Amino acid sequence: MIVITTPTGDIGRQVLDRVLESGEPVRVIVRDPSRLPEHPQVEVVEGSHADADTIAKALEGADRLFWLVPPAGFQDAGPARRYYLDFTRAVAREAASRDVRMVHVTSLGHGYQDEAGLLSAALDMDELIESTGVRYRALALPFFMENLIRQTQSIAEQGVFSMANAADQPLLTVATRDVAATAAALLLDTAWSGQARVPLVSPDSLTPDAMAEIISEILGRPVRYEQAPLADFQARLVQHGASPALAQDMADMVDAQNHGIYDAEPRDPASAAATGFRQWCQDILKPAVQS
Repeated sequence: MIVITTPTGDIGRQVLDRVLESGEPVRVIVRDPSRLPEHPQVEVVEGSHADADTIAKALEGADRLFWLVPPAGFQDAGPARRYYLDFTRAVAREAASRDVRMVHVTSLGHGYQDEAGLLSAALDMDELIESTGVRYRALALPFFMENLIRQTQSIAEQGVFSMANAADQPLLTVATRDVAATAAALLLDTAWSGQARVPLVSPDSLTPDAMAEIISEILGRPVRYEQAPLADFQARLVQHGASPALAQDMADMVDAQNHGIYDAEPRDPASAAATGFRQWCQDILKPAVQS
């Protein structure tokens, strides 16, 4: 039995679809089952996967688990470290005691020494999971290409996208479809054991300015990148309802990205993810902008 968390999220939904194709028995944990498309072969456990009782119920008779901590709510999120650790503590203990193998989503950047906000929280979560002795594969990920989908209106109407990331600093990326494909393959592979990290990065290394050039070529019209001052980025998050703690954690994350956190962790270029940025723009961003 394979248990999948966040089955209505971008990555979890794709993992679920891929695992269902295999015919393996699947159980999902979901807060609101009405948001889940009807799958007759899927067993549903209603609740939060941060809840110890829900996790115990979901892992009964299971041997594999896909784990992803959902984004903290803007209104009430406290420090990211507390959020990640509190959310994960019960599942780490339960999976270890039941010998359930975990495939979980985390950040690339193991070995980075400075504060990195949300990314530091994810790396601390990895240490918690590792300390239980559970068998796991940690999908170590950089910046999601899908983050740019939030800016389709600005791209379409103004020909611009904006972040606080340095315009001339390479920003490693990955497409969520590659994350889901790798996660599903690991869940369906019963041969692996032990504990290991799996860095997953697209085959190209582009600055935001270079991304803008590619987007311009794919859309057939000029698109430019605007770098927002980090302080303005942080203040805007608070204005839009983020807690001060969450805004600080997100600002620290961007600062760490600007200082090369993703390069701190060794990775094998030969194992690069399949989707390059240009292909992703053609397949995903262009249709989103045109719609």
